Amino acid sequence: MLKQVRIAVVSTLVITVGAGLLYPFAITGLAQFLFPSQANGSLIYNKAGKAVGSRLIGQPFDDPKFFWSRLSATSPVPYNAAASSGSNLGPTNPALLKAIQDRIDALHKADPENKESIPVDLVTASGSGLDPHISPAAARYQAARVAKVRGISIAAVQELIRKHTQGRFLGLLGEPAVNVLELNLDLPAGRQGLEGVL
Repeated sequence: MLKQVRIAVVSTLVITVGAGLLYPFAITGLAQFLFPSQANGSLIYNKAGKAVGSRLIGQPFDDPKFFWSRLSATSPVPYNAAASSGSNLGPTNPALLKAIQDRIDALHKADPENKESIPVDLVTASGSGLDPHISPAAARYQAARVAKVRGISIAAVQELIRKHTQGRFLGLLGEPAVNVLELNLDLPAGRQGLEGVL
């Protein structure tokens, strides 16, 4: 009987130390060595070296001097990583239609001269509610507004969009996308003196 108890205790200790301590430390160390950015949250830093966000989680922007992200359906606040979800609203749901119309109105108010069709990703949320990317078309739609407010050339803004456009994964999977926070961080201040805003 005592022999079985000793075996059970030793087995429990070995498994606890191996699976609860050694394995997590080994995997954490390996991740830090091979993928340090990803292991630490894929953080994005501003020019002052301060962490201002993650490449994986979007942020809301509604100031005309910045590119705007997709809508987010998370609650109680947009882009809440602790409550990742879509809205689950059907295409005829009045709440969804109102959210879309409100965003269309906000985009038109911010740039009344823009008569182009609004890309769908600027008026809808992603399935996770956390998507940090917009399509290149959504970025180009906003280029004239951002250039005008900042007092910089539209060509310079379009070049930044091109620079921040990520291609398909392995050249095959997904669609080209632009990380909104990285693009906004790279915008020149122009006449507005916007350094240090992010």
